[in-house]
Parts: sequence; C-alpha cells; structure tokens
Amino acid sequence: MIQRLLQTKLSELIQKYPIVTLTGPRQSGKSTLLRYSFPDYKYVSLEDPDIRLFATDDPRGFLSTYPDKI
Repeated sequence: MIQRLLQTKLSELIQKYPIVTLTGPRQSGKSTLLRYSFPDYKYVSLEDPDIRLFATDDPRGFLSTYPDKI
C-alpha cells in the first residue's frame, strides 16, 4: 500500500473521538487506507441492501450487532 500522510491523522483522531468519518471520491483508496490503518477493526459495507436496510430500520440493533471496533 502507498504510505498516506492521512494515516497519522486518522490514528490521532480515533484516540480522541468515538466516531471518525472518512469521505472522498469513489475508488480513491478510502477502504484500503482504513483496513490497513486499523486491522483489528471489523469492516461492514452498507452497499449490501440487506445490511443497509438493517442499519436504517433498526439502528440500535445494527450497532448492538457490532458493539466494538467497527
């Protein structure tokens, strides 16, 4: 993976805040950066319609399914 300057900033932010959002254009390496930077976190894609519906219809249930490091 290409070393990104943003990786250091993400590591700092994840220590300060319970939620950190990374946005950007499609196919720019966001998921790769996050998976590489936080290998002990679980990855859940909301592109799957069933998972997105679960998160939308029952947000508390969705969050309780993934209680830690997502």
